[in-house]
Amino acid sequence: MKVINLGEYSSVINSYMAQLRDTQVQVNRPLFRRNLERVARAMAYEVSRTLDYSEKEVRTPLGIKRVPTCDDHIVVGTVLRAGLAFHQGFLDTFDQADSAFVAAYREEGAGELKIHVEYMAAPDLNGCTFLLVDPMLATGGSLDLSYQAFLKHGTPRKLHICCVIAAQQGIDRLQQAFPSDDVTLWLAGIDPQLNADSYIVPGLGDAGDLSFGPKL
Repeated sequence: MKVINLGEYSSVINSYMAQLRDTQVQVNRPLFRRNLERVARAMAYEVSRTLDYSEKEVRTPLGIKRVPTCDDHIVVGTVLRAGLAFHQGFLDTFDQADSAFVAAYREEGAGELKIHVEYMAAPDLNGCTFLLVDPMLATGGSLDLSYQAFLKHGTPRKLHICCVIAAQQGIDRLQQAFPSDDVTLWLAGIDPQLNADSYIVPGLGDAGDLSFGPKL
C-alpha cells in the first residue's frame, strides 16, 4: 500500500487542519464540517491526478474541442456518521460519482476494542474506482471491516483510502491488510499514537460529535 501524507507539503490543507484541531475553533460546528469538506475537496483533486483519462469530443457553440476527461467509474464509500461531511467534499469534486454507505461502530468500554458493522447500502462495485473515505484512522479496525463488508457488492478495480488524520498503528494495520501497491492511502496528517481508549493523540477528538453533536 502506498501512503501519501499531504500534510508534509506546504499547502492550504494545513490551514484547514489547524482549524480542525483547535479547541477554540471546534465549538463552531458548521465550520468544523466545512473544514472537513475543504480538506476532502483538496484531497480529491490530488486523487484525480492519478486516475485514467482519454480525450473526448465536446461540442461548443462555435465548434468542437477534444478534452481529456476521466474514464474511471468512481464510487465514494463512507463510514457513518463521522464520514458524512468528508464524503460531501469528495462528491463536490467527483460530481458524477456514485455513493456507498456502511454503519460501523466500536463498542465502548468493552476492554478489548470490538468493531460492529451493521447497515450498508452500495451500488455494484465491480470494476469501479472505490474511494473509501473516513476522517479518522485510529486502529484501522473499522475501515478494514467496512471494506470487507463493501466487497459483498463487488470487487473494485482500484482502491483509494482517504482519511484526515491517521495514527501510525492504523497505518501499520492497513499496510498488512492491503500489501499491494494498487491501494493508496491518502492522509492530511499522521499522529504518533493512540491513548488507552484508542483515540488518536493529539488528534482532534471525536469527528462525529464535533460535526453533528454528542451521542446519547
